[in-house]
Amino acid sequence: MRTLRFKLYEHKRNKHLKRMINASGVIYNHCIALHRRYYRMWGKHLSCAKLQSHIAKLRKRNLFWQSVGSQAVQDICQRIEKAYQLFF
Repeated sequence: MRTLRFKLYEHKRNKHLKRMINASGVIYNHCIALHRRYYRMWGKHLSCAKLQSHIAKLRKRNLFWQSVGSQAVQDICQRIEKAYQLFF
């Protein structure tokens, strides 16, 4: 069980919610890795629009990532962008 803000008790009806939460975490970690790799390669900041378009292309091929809605993926990208803007 992953640590979340709310405790999800073991129940068979939670499997879709858990799958969605895990997929969101994988997408978030992938976006952070892309930011780091892009900066290392080009020395520039990866824009939110480029990141969103790239993730949208990856979501078409990956069924696990399709369990998360497109608006939620955009929110993940925007949250990362906002954090980077506040950090730098």
